[in-house]
Amino acid sequence: MSMVISLFDKFLFPPPPSIFITTMSVISFVSLANSGLSELRGKHLGYSKFWNADSNNKPVKKESTKISSRTGMLLLYTPAFLAGAISFWLCPNHDFRFLLVNSAVTFHFFKRVFEVLFVHKYSGGMVLDSAIVISLSYTLSAVSMIYNQHLMQGIPDPQIDLKLLGGVVFLVGIVGNFYHHCILSNLRGKSDKGYKIPTGGLFGLVICPHYLFEILIFVGISLMSQTLYPIAFTAGTACYLTGRSYVTRKWYLSKFENFPKHIKALIPFVF
Repeated sequence: MSMVISLFDKFLFPPPPSIFITTMSVISFVSLANSGLSELRGKHLGYSKFWNADSNNKPVKKESTKISSRTGMLLLYTPAFLAGAISFWLCPNHDFRFLLVNSAVTFHFFKRVFEVLFVHKYSGGMVLDSAIVISLSYTLSAVSMIYNQHLMQGIPDPQIDLKLLGGVVFLVGIVGNFYHHCILSNLRGKSDKGYKIPTGGLFGLVICPHYLFEILIFVGISLMSQTLYPIAFTAGTACYLTGRSYVTRKWYLSKFENFPKHIKALIPFVF
């Protein structure tokens, strides 16, 4: 046991003496992992292909408030982006690791806002309740990551420094995620609102390569930070996107008779 603790000490900062960060670490992992299980059980968050359907592909109840996809997506990402941007003003003199983590978090959500405005093409709407839940999750995660890194100021770095490796993994995730979002967008013409089987990039191997690269984005941030909270959030995100990718593949199989059976959900050749 002491050997395991010693090994962790080489890679990670000690947990900060913060009830907030400890609580958020637990909440982030448990809530995201539970959302992944809910997807597998057929209870979907109301956006994208599942914005207007329940577990049996029946329309959502009439009393559910619906908003346009563009408005909903902006609601998802803009508060988290603003939280990151404001933190540069609130914490101007922190160390390089803080700058790296803060820049990565802020740029990720800036990229998502940019994609909402200039890349994505929309075919449906979004349930307001789902948009609020996801927006709160993203905003709290952004604030928690930045505050968590703020608490690391003045603490010696772990023996094994992974922040530059994390930067490389983050960039791979950002580029891969953006590239596959562009492929999805280019599937549709201006007046085309239907779904097609995507091709190009890693779509020949998995149906959700953009999810795979989103996981890599947060793996990169975790390596940059080398603290417990981002790791907990990344693990929870991986659980959620695993569940979401599984039901997305199942959706394509039900909608397209010619959907290639060899295409996996998230991880090439594996899952």
